[in-house]
Amino acid sequence: MTTRQEIIKAIERVSGARRKEIAVDYPEKKEHGDYATNVALRLRKNPQALGLKIKNSNKQLFEKVETAGPGFINFFISKEYLQKKLKEILESKEKFGKLATGRGRKVNAEFISANPTGPLTLGNGRGGFCGDVLANVLQRAGFKAEREYYINDMGEQIKKLGHSVLGDPEAVYRGEYIVRLRKKIKKGKAEEVGERAAQIILKEMIKPTIRRMRIKFDNWFSEKSLYRTKETKKTLAFLRKRGLLYEKESALWFKSSKLGDDKDRVLIKADGQPTYFLSDIAYLGNKIGRGFKILFFFWGADHFGYVNRVKAAAEVFGFNRHNVKIIIMQLVRLVRKGKEVKMAKRAGTYVTLDELVDEVGLDAARFFFLSRAPDSHLNFDLDLAKERSENNPVYYVQYAYARICSIIRKSEKQNRKPKINFKLLSHPKELALIKQLIKFPEVIEDTAKDYQVQRLPQYAIDLATVFHQFYRDCKVLTEDPSLKEARLALVSAAEIIFKKTLSLMGISAPKKM
Repeated sequence: MTTRQEIIKAIERVSGARRKEIAVDYPEKKEHGDYATNVALRLRKNPQALGLKIKNSNKQLFEKVETAGPGFINFFISKEYLQKKLKEILESKEKFGKLATGRGRKVNAEFISANPTGPLTLGNGRGGFCGDVLANVLQRAGFKAEREYYINDMGEQIKKLGHSVLGDPEAVYRGEYIVRLRKKIKKGKAEEVGERAAQIILKEMIKPTIRRMRIKFDNWFSEKSLYRTKETKKTLAFLRKRGLLYEKESALWFKSSKLGDDKDRVLIKADGQPTYFLSDIAYLGNKIGRGFKILFFFWGADHFGYVNRVKAAAEVFGFNRHNVKIIIMQLVRLVRKGKEVKMAKRAGTYVTLDELVDEVGLDAARFFFLSRAPDSHLNFDLDLAKERSENNPVYYVQYAYARICSIIRKSEKQNRKPKINFKLLSHPKELALIKQLIKFPEVIEDTAKDYQVQRLPQYAIDLATVFHQFYRDCKVLTEDPSLKEARLALVSAAEIIFKKTLSLMGISAPKKM
């Protein structure tokens, strides 16, 4: 049970409020305590009286409880409780912060899914890293998360790729990779050439980059397979049986407006060719049929208009539209020396993800992409990402971890006293570090609820800051053997949480820097 859950339980026990009515947050100012709630305001109860009841319900948990404003109650955690939680971290080790929130429910996280028409670029990196880390967090929270890549290996973009490789007047894709493909594929019809080129791009460009990104997909799902297995035909038959299809202007339409979309959509064009939306509906049906309870999609900013139609399609299969979670990734601007580096995939002047990783390293790329909310624009500062100083957040965090490992290595060369007296840990900086460590499960809990993965790098920075302050003010390898063992225990707990936080972000934890 997290500390916040213990506080909520105490409030629930004495207030009569239901758990979903109780919100416990972190105060913006430290002088306002470690946690705070407005439950007295919401229940219209006397905050002083309620605060006293809460404190008395769990005397070990609270150092003191104060009231503020018209109905806010501030909680200060006791040092005895913090010392107990430190022991819990050391005993639980890697399992600390592992939750059962998900109750084993199956979730599908589909991300990147870039058309196999060229190498992965910056925008693909943002959705890729966010999707991968969210899957990590969901697994940590007790969900059964599967990562999936949807391969758009048929349709107009494949024909356009074929024209581009052939170099005819209908070519749209350019770049060095197109020149290389022309050497491998000499002739053929545009569609056939496009299909062969797409296979090469997927095998020789996209998949190697994804391995380099430290992402491992559980499923690579081909759009073409929906037609081979006749799932698209079955989908049309299902929609027709539901009375959701009609013909107009020689095309076949889906009555998606009846299910929350802004208008009806074409599934089969007048020339008999299927639209992408038909594939999308069949693909949704396939996912739902595999037993997933929540579906995550990470899309670029240009796909915002697709949100309602996909949710509408999910409802056709009796799936709750609220369990279709579509996360829109805003644009990335690459900045070098204060100026934007332009990128445009079809013009052949794009910046590939491999080029970015070559320049700044994978750890920096991951950290910087994760550091901003998906719905906000990201300026990726190349110069800062390469800087080896505390100004670079990923360096700052990794340096804290390396410092921890250095302390542990030095301690192993000294005579050790195995018995630990946790009560010796009472310095404000020691307690501040423990308070930050025990927030780790709450970071997992919150991120599994609202999918804001930028919470992880921010937590890592906050944890590094508190650790550096502890290191500055509290000598670990002190001459007092009992105090040394207690502080080494605290450092060991920090090592566990730092390592797990970095692991969830897919970032390495260097023992030396």
